[in-house]
Parts: sequence; structure tokens; C-alpha cells
Amino acid sequence: MASLSHPLKPRFLSTPKPKLQTNKCPTKVRMSFQESGPSIAVVGVTGAVGQEFLSVLSDRDFPYRSLKLLASKRSARKSISFQDRTFTVQELTADSFDDVDIALFSAGGSISKQFGPIAADKGAIVVDNSSAFRMVDGVPLVIPEVNPEAMAGIKIGNKKGALIANPNCSTIICLMAATPLHRHAKSFLPVSVPSSSNLNIRQFMLQTLILFMITYQAASGAGAAAMHELELQTREVLEGKPPTCNIFKQQYAFNLFPHNAPVLENGYNEEEMKMLKETRKIWNDMNVKVTATCIRVPVMRAHAESVNLQFEKPLDEDAAREILKTAPGVVVIDDRTSNRFPTPLEVSNKDEVAVGRIRQDVSQEGNHGLDMFVCGDQVRKGAALNAVQIAELLL
Repeated sequence: MASLSHPLKPRFLSTPKPKLQTNKCPTKVRMSFQESGPSIAVVGVTGAVGQEFLSVLSDRDFPYRSLKLLASKRSARKSISFQDRTFTVQELTADSFDDVDIALFSAGGSISKQFGPIAADKGAIVVDNSSAFRMVDGVPLVIPEVNPEAMAGIKIGNKKGALIANPNCSTIICLMAATPLHRHAKSFLPVSVPSSSNLNIRQFMLQTLILFMITYQAASGAGAAAMHELELQTREVLEGKPPTCNIFKQQYAFNLFPHNAPVLENGYNEEEMKMLKETRKIWNDMNVKVTATCIRVPVMRAHAESVNLQFEKPLDEDAAREILKTAPGVVVIDDRTSNRFPTPLEVSNKDEVAVGRIRQDVSQEGNHGLDMFVCGDQVRKGAALNAVQIAELLL
């Protein structure tokens, strides 16, 4: 199979003053096709995340012996170019997963619920980007830099398929930054527990924390149609026309509003409760206290989050900054002198999550609280990249 010369995506530089610049290196020949590689299916390939799946697979030279592109009947028979080859999109059916090793799903929860178990029953390992299976017992909810151990025992060639869930994009972006600090703060108190004691050893563990999150979520979180509507509305408003409101039912351009997910009886919306429940599952800690407020902002791509962490064990801002500088998949942009901190625009189309505004929470005494500002590309690390990294753990 021929391969495509493809420029490398720009990367963050882990330096005291990171400069996010486009990589000017010469292109290189891609050699992703391998007879010994797995067979891959991409479900929902014509959507924003589906297209990003292909970009990430190419960028990371993911090995494959065959590639099947799947979508709805409406999108079937479309042509898509990938690594110097033209593929025809096939209609998604129950027969689509014969001889498929890994199936990357991003076609919505209803499609995942219908076809995910079918694919797994046929021996495929499904990495699903929807919320369909995230809170299902026995289905790993995985961020590779955070909890790869949740996938233990799932491998290609076991003759048994499996379901693996990709977390919510906002959860991924937050926990990439919060987890290294959580791990540092979580340790055992220097006490001895008599062997005859009935006390639960967890009572003697320093719990991280209370985790407060406010998210500022881009149009990309609602898909390609929402991104198009934001662009359309911006033109319409600037031209003095009434905005087209099909996706969010209210003006999005030059505005912001609470996340459009349904509001539950407790006053939280579904997006906010996802962050709470998923954080507890990923950290395997049902006692951690989490609260979130999710806001939709008129940004095209990449989410931002204001994160407050409260620890039982003190952690000062300098130590936190050093921990984050060495955390995988994280870059620190925290220049107070120049007032330079992460922005959604700066992290768009980047793999890493950027962290800045790292400071002591002055409402907490004794260095028990930290505030920070986090930005990450929702389509990239918040969706497609995370799923492909999960797939890489299967190789």
C-alpha cells in the first residue's frame, strides 16, 4: 500500500518558557501499513471526531493491515483519501465487524449501544467515544496517562472482544492536570493499625480532596454542525441579521450560556454529573468530592477549565508546578511577568494539555488549596487522540 508524506503536527516544548510553534521539519514517508498490524474500523468517520481519528492514526504511524471506514447509510459511498489511498465509506451494519481487531466508535450513544456489543461479540475491541458505556460496571474508562491498568487483560488476539470507554472530553482535560497532583497528595499517614482492628485502612489514607471545576467548552464539543453554526452566526450577527439557531436554540456568537445538556432534578446538568461520576471511576475513589459547572463559550475548538483542588496534605504552588512540568502529556505555560497563560487558540490542534495560572488558593490556610487554568483540544486529546492511545496500549 502506498503511504502519504504528511507533515508532523506541532508539539509543545517542555521548557521553562514553552513556545508553541509549527514544526518546520521536512515531511517523512508514512509506513503505517503492516501485514502484521491489526485490522481497524472507524465508525462515524465522516464526523468531526471520525475525521480526527484518521488524522491521529496517520500522525502516530499507527500500524494496520486493513482499514474499514463506516458511517450511516446517508454517508455511505462517499470517498475519503487517507495516506495516498482512496477509501469508500461503507454503510454500518451488523456485518461490518467481521475480521475487525479494533473498532474506533464516534457516532453517538444510540449507535454505540446498538453496534458496540455486536462488534465485541465478533471479537473486536471497541474503543467508544460516546457516553454509552462509561459508567457500565466492567467496562474500563481509560485515560492512558492516568489509569492504563484499568485495561489489564484486554489484548488483541484473545479471541474475545471487549468494550473500552473514552471519558468525557472535559473529564480527560481536567484529569490530565489534576491527577499528578492528586497522586502526590495521596499518601498514608504514619500510623500503625493493629492487626485485630476492624477499622478500614482507607480511614488512614490522606484523601485528595475536593475538586471544583468550571469548564468553558468550545463548539467542537457539540460536533461539526455546531462549529459550522458558530461560524454562520458570527457572520450573521456582524451583518445585522438574526442568527440561525438550530443546534443550541439560542444565540451562540458573542454570547455564553450554561452547557446545553439536560438539567437534572438536583440542578446539575448531565455534563456536570458526567465529570463527577467519571472522575470517581477513573481514580477508583468513590469518596473524592467533585463538583462542576459547565459553560458553553463561543470558541471554535479546544476547551478551557478553571480547576480548584483542596488537599488534606499541603502542596505549595512551586512543588505543584514542578510536578506538572514532568507529567506526561502536560505542558506548563505560566509566565506571570508577561501575563502569558494557556488559551484555547494556542492548544488547538495540539496533543498536549496546557496548564497555567498555578497559584495558592488564598481561601485555604496552610497550602491546602491550589487554583489552575487548563486548556486542551477537545477533538484531539479530548476525543480522538485519547482513543488512539488506548488502541496503542492494545498492540
